[in-house]
Amino acid sequence: MALELADEAPPSVPEGRAPRVPGALARLAVSVAGGLVLYLAFPPIGWWPCAPAGVALLALALYGTRPRRAAWIGYAGALAFLLPTLAWVRPIGDDAWLALAGIESLFWAALACAAVLVMRLPVWPLWVACLWVAQEWARGLFPIGGFPWARLAFSQGQSPFTPYAALGGAPLVSFTVALTGVLLAWLVRRLASPPRWDRVIAGTVLAAIAVPVLGFAVPRPGDEGRSVKIGVIQGNVPGRGMYFLGDEPAVVLRNHADETHRLAQAVRAGSMPRPDIVVWPENSTDIDPYTSDYARQLISAAARDVGVPILVGAVVKIGTEHRATRGLVWDPVTGPGAYYDKRKLVPFGEYTPFKDLVLALSSRANLVGRQSVSGDRPGTLRIGPVTVGTVECYEVAFDGIVRDTVDAGGTPLVVQTNNAAYALTNLPPQQLAMSQLRAVEFNRAVVTAATTGISAYVAPDGRVGWHTGELVAGMNVVDVPIRTKNTLASRVGALPEWILILMGAGAVTVAISRRRKS
Repeated sequence: MALELADEAPPSVPEGRAPRVPGALARLAVSVAGGLVLYLAFPPIGWWPCAPAGVALLALALYGTRPRRAAWIGYAGALAFLLPTLAWVRPIGDDAWLALAGIESLFWAALACAAVLVMRLPVWPLWVACLWVAQEWARGLFPIGGFPWARLAFSQGQSPFTPYAALGGAPLVSFTVALTGVLLAWLVRRLASPPRWDRVIAGTVLAAIAVPVLGFAVPRPGDEGRSVKIGVIQGNVPGRGMYFLGDEPAVVLRNHADETHRLAQAVRAGSMPRPDIVVWPENSTDIDPYTSDYARQLISAAARDVGVPILVGAVVKIGTEHRATRGLVWDPVTGPGAYYDKRKLVPFGEYTPFKDLVLALSSRANLVGRQSVSGDRPGTLRIGPVTVGTVECYEVAFDGIVRDTVDAGGTPLVVQTNNAAYALTNLPPQQLAMSQLRAVEFNRAVVTAATTGISAYVAPDGRVGWHTGELVAGMNVVDVPIRTKNTLASRVGALPEWILILMGAGAVTVAISRRRKS
């Protein structure tokens, strides 16, 4: 069955054959189907081959149309993808969910406009894949600090495309997924009118197969013979949704202290190995341990019982109006010491942009309370025998934040996260897939401690070695390799991303120039 998606001005029409021109509804249907198929690639479903398949459908919906029509076709496909993928936002409110998906879809509309221009150039699948990287880059910067969630790379926690992260980070993974998908779209177009086989098609088939297969050939640094035993604590919370802290203060703190005492008891009983350090999640103490004697006593008692330093997740007061989300080293003898303050803050969750206007429009904005201030240095903290790289929750989605932490000497990586407001949504598994990608990208083991799940250990090859369930208390001691050798992605930084962006921008420039001359 041939799939013909030409439009008013197709790039080429076989001589002697009138093109079939589907209406807007046909293109819309293919675009929406592409968005839904792409959603299936992301956790918790995680059918990674659906990522290139979804991209292929989106490209077919756009091929041969004009930029104005492409914009709303691309926007529709984006909504079909982002609405289910970002459904974890719904506990905040359906209005926030719809607004976020609607705003992010604008970037897809811009991508669609640019894509149909470069589809008139030779080797257009290459340029479209470059533009996809540019779209993800832009979403990671704008507006309000960016929102890099739902990148193609984050659907590839463990797939043939994942090893490319070690060469060029998340942008290169997104590029290879997009390129494979657009090559598939090109093949459908080439075979559709009329069906024929030639060397160009054969080469494209080989390229579409080779892109994922060559991922297995990416070199990986080997084990270095060192490891550290890390105790991971998941204490759970009393409430649900936006009110996960419950009505009684210090319950979250007591939960994590109690679970640490259980760990210490298991060590004494010989059922668990003695950890070198213990990690608590972000927001594992719901009261400031600097100002509360009760909090200090609970944390100190837990640290003394387990006998090793604890990396505590705390929200601490800064002056009279501000706060910081802090990863705080708590020594069993000397108490609080070195700390890392979260640098990439969650808009409308940890601070309120356009505060006066937002507070006037929504009473929910008052739930933010004190406005968070960001830290100013990477999260490398010396704790016990290692210097861990601390990443706080939302930050794991941002390339530069994680890269800075690795460059500063952090190994292994520790992701302290609080997903309590989003428990049992698709956010925790999506965030775990990001940790899998970061492990491969930087040749670092990743330990995630979450208040309600998913706490996990990810090996440097992206394999999940252990994880908890959600909305349960849990603890474990995991043997984590210490890696210090850097991948090519770590050494070259954002260079591959910029090369791909500039290639895409150059292709758009050439396409516009040709269009004006014609």
